[in-house]
Amino acid sequence: MSLRIGIILGSTRPGRRGAALASWVLCAAREHGGAEYELIDLADHDLGNLDEPGNPTFAQYTHEHTLQWSRVIDSFDGFVFVVPEYNHSFPGALKNAIDYIYREWNDKPAGIVSYGGWAAGVRAAEALRLVLAEVQVATVRAQPAANTHTGFDADGYEPTAAIATQVGVMLDQVLSWAGALETVRSRKTLGAA
Repeated sequence: MSLRIGIILGSTRPGRRGAALASWVLCAAREHGGAEYELIDLADHDLGNLDEPGNPTFAQYTHEHTLQWSRVIDSFDGFVFVVPEYNHSFPGALKNAIDYIYREWNDKPAGIVSYGGWAAGVRAAEALRLVLAEVQVATVRAQPAANTHTGFDADGYEPTAAIATQVGVMLDQVLSWAGALETVRSRKTLGAA
């Protein structure tokens, strides 16, 4: 069975630079190989502000948008988050999307590609790691960071050689962990049956 890795564009802001970066990451991942890759754009999911009355730990979902989001996230073996830094952290839309569900994130790896001004989004990535740990997502060590003062233009994103190399290393780590954690997820599924 082929691994499926979702590349999550973590900003819904109009005019976001992340769309160009996420598009490049998707192309780079497909060229890298080792899994099936798909872009998950939060702007395409009508989640709104968290409106589920039940506890996501118990998958007590009542709204169709939550059920659809649950199916999307559950279908992947791992993730790459493309995340900007807004005021020293990651966007509220991404935190909201993570909070909607719980079990669907569990025992999957994630890489983080951050972007932002002079700090290149690294503070957002570090804040995101704390939240992902709570939903039992294992973040990998490699953490590419793109400075929005270079590489971005009206035509998209042109990576430096260093960023391209870092993304390759991160993808290798995500794929390795996704294969290993597949065993953990399958044991939990068998135990629940």
